[in-house]
Amino acid sequence: MTEQLLQKYPIISEQITRERLRVVLGTFEKILRSETPGEVVEFGCYIGTTSLFLRRLLDAYDQQRSLHVYDSFEGLPPKSREDNSGAGEQFKVGELSVSKKLLLLGFKKAGLWPPVVHKGWFSKLTPNDLPEQIAFAFLDGDFYDSILDSLKLVWPKLAPNAIVCVDDFGRE
Repeated sequence: MTEQLLQKYPIISEQITRERLRVVLGTFEKILRSETPGEVVEFGCYIGTTSLFLRRLLDAYDQQRSLHVYDSFEGLPPKSREDNSGAGEQFKVGELSVSKKLLLLGFKKAGLWPPVVHKGWFSKLTPNDLPEQIAFAFLDGDFYDSILDSLKLVWPKLAPNAIVCVDDFGRE
C-alpha cells in the first residue's frame, strides 16, 4: 500500500525525501497489519507531508485510530551543544514555521479526516497531552533535545510491540 500511495500523491515539502517517507510508511504498515493497539502520534509535523500519508494509510487499512500531531508552529527551537555539527547548519531558530491553519487546510484539500493537533514546545507537554496508549510514534524534532523530550513522553505510553520511528538519523 505504501508504494501505491507514494505513486499517487505528492510530497508537499522538501523536509522529507521519498526514500525516508517510504521507510516511515513501511514501518507504520507493520503496525497496521499486526493490529497493535493504540493511537498514532507524530512529533514535528511542519506542513503535514508525513501526517497526510499516515492518515491515508490509516484510511486504506480502514482503521479508526486517531492521529495526533504535535508542533510548536513557531519553527525550530534553539540548538543545544549536541546539535553542533556540519549537518543541519542551515536550520536556524524560527525556521520551518508554519501555521496550524495551513496544516489543517492540507487535510481539507486532500479530503482527509484532520488530526488531533497539539500546539506547544515538546519540553512543555505533559503525559496528559498524549493518548493513553500509542501503537506508532514518528519523532521528527530535528534537534537532540526535541527528540529526547518527545521520546520521554512517548516511551511510557507505548503498547506492546509498538514502534517508534525517529527521523533525522545519520546526521553528523
